[in-house]
Amino acid sequence: MPQRDAIQTSGAPAAIGPYVQAIRTGNLLFCSGQIPLDPATGALIDGDAAAQAHRCLTSLGAIATEAGAALTDAVKCTIYLTDLADFAAVNAVYEQFMGDPAPARVTVQVAALPKGASVEIDAIIAVD
Repeated sequence: MPQRDAIQTSGAPAAIGPYVQAIRTGNLLFCSGQIPLDPATGALIDGDAAAQAHRCLTSLGAIATEAGAALTDAVKCTIYLTDLADFAAVNAVYEQFMGDPAPARVTVQVAALPKGASVEIDAIIAVD
């Protein structure tokens, strides 16, 4: 059985269900989806989809750092939007966080997200 290590940081919101912020196995970090919650309060942040994407990516960056990596080491991301009309605004924020080349990615529209969020983002990150 491969070793699986839970990664937890106060720089990202605590899990709101039976999961951890991330699992590291080998040289891969599998990050749980992050919705735009304030890590200190656990409350949904105010703001549009761009602001929410910024918070999600900041949380993913904190998780990556805790594991000894960086968000720019991401190899795959998934973005969940409740409205694809926000696609361009979220892309503009996403581009600020990602390296070149940007990771592989999927973006999908979903009916709803936890706590009424407009955006959720998960990532798989390469870790040395």
